[in-house]
Amino acid sequence: MAVSISVVILLGIVVFVLIRGGSVRLLPALACAGFGFFLASTGAAPLITGAINAVTGWISSI
Repeated sequence: MAVSISVVILLGIVVFVLIRGGSVRLLPALACAGFGFFLASTGAAPLITGAINAVTGWISSI
């Protein structure tokens, strides 16, 4: 749980910086957020969560 909250905060900061820097406009960022929100309710969510947990576990073992 602590890892997922950290990732959410990190990705939120990245999106904020990209929007403020002009690299990403607000509407495409909202579209990506909506896509992620709806993707989380599909059958792909456990696979994505497992992959993220594997990567973070691998990084923490270094």
